[in-house]
Amino acid sequence: MKTILCYGDSNTYGTVPMPDLDQKLRFGPKERWPRVMASELGPDWQVIEEGHPGRTTVHNDPLEGSHKNGLAVLPAILESHAPIDLVILKLGTNDLKARFSVTANDIARSAEKLAAFIRASDAGPEGRPPAVLMVAPPPAKEAGALAGMFAGAAEKSLAFGAEYAAAARHAGVAFLDAGQIIAAGPLDGIHYDAASHVALGEAMARAVFDMKL
Repeated sequence: MKTILCYGDSNTYGTVPMPDLDQKLRFGPKERWPRVMASELGPDWQVIEEGHPGRTTVHNDPLEGSHKNGLAVLPAILESHAPIDLVILKLGTNDLKARFSVTANDIARSAEKLAAFIRASDAGPEGRPPAVLMVAPPPAKEAGALAGMFAGAAEKSLAFGAEYAAAARHAGVAFLDAGQIIAAGPLDGIHYDAASHVALGEAMARAVFDMKL
């Protein structure tokens, strides 16, 4: 059996699009894209959901806490789930928050730093590094209750596909542009609806099969 670690944020966790900041709902297990992917892959694959709402690539969040830093907690997560055949790295949307003041290039380079850490680790089978699939999040919208938090994110994130593709090439890892498959929902501009989770999960499974692990 091969093991896949899905390392992401609220859209890996399965947060339901939010009409206001007080609603914090989660899609059911079979509705979330990692479980959709697992169903498509079949019984020879173990899929670990490691989605944390608010997780960034490399930033300590001054409002939500340093535990949101994806790089800081990554070593413990790799160790706790080893051996891992593949890490699906899907982070960057939360870096678009206005409080971080970073560019799309900065965000992609931060994702590349995470990929490089994974590829330098011994968290794979027999102490080898896991493979990595780097996923560019779809562009954000500035809508609803999250519009102020993500001010400026819409234009900035239009460059995600190209910037992440370049980062993945530089890191020597596989790449998938989620923006070519799904779009962020119009309700809050960040989170995906149920149909998008299905479409993304199916596309992820195809990408995993194409890697021929």
